[in-house]
Amino acid sequence: MIKLLLADDQALVRGAMAALLDLEPDIKVVTEVGRGDEVVDAALAHDVDVALLDVQMPGLDGISAARLLHEAMPSCRVLMVTTFGRAGYLRQAMAAGASGFVVKDTPARQLADAVRRVHQGLRVLDPALAAQSLAHGDSPLTDRESDVLRAARDGGTVADIARELRLSDGTVRNHLSSAIGKTGARTRAEAVRLAVDNGWLLG
Repeated sequence: MIKLLLADDQALVRGAMAALLDLEPDIKVVTEVGRGDEVVDAALAHDVDVALLDVQMPGLDGISAARLLHEAMPSCRVLMVTTFGRAGYLRQAMAAGASGFVVKDTPARQLADAVRRVHQGLRVLDPALAAQSLAHGDSPLTDRESDVLRAARDGGTVADIARELRLSDGTVRNHLSSAIGKTGARTRAEAVRLAVDNGWLLG
């Protein structure tokens, strides 16, 4: 029996997935959480074999949760299940130790099969996302440029961003200018949108 953890902040989605997967003779949902920062404790407490993680959750995003889970419990396989089919998310998830990445509209039978395959140590990738990931390549942004764009998402001024990141106004302007150039955007708002759409920033 494959012991499964489900992590999704939408209770209806989580409940529907649990009901469908529990119909499988060899899969048992043993615990459910609605926050990313609850994943590791729940996985350890229930000695789960596979964790199904949503990308976007409160407390901690699913990719960061996958990274922590991989460190705390290497035997547990991670399958990312997301509404947001972004190539950059797939790359980040694989780098964090995930074994698979599928979108939420995957049919129940295929989702159950994906759980079995990652449990066996295989990789499962949504084919369209895998192709998109190859086409888009890795993020061109440095870590600091990503930090600045993330802080710019809320629409604060350069001074606000500088204060939040403990940088000088000039340094923030330089990073914003560089990020705008690398994304091919005209404004910082467009740079944020393009970085999110490409999966270079968690949306």
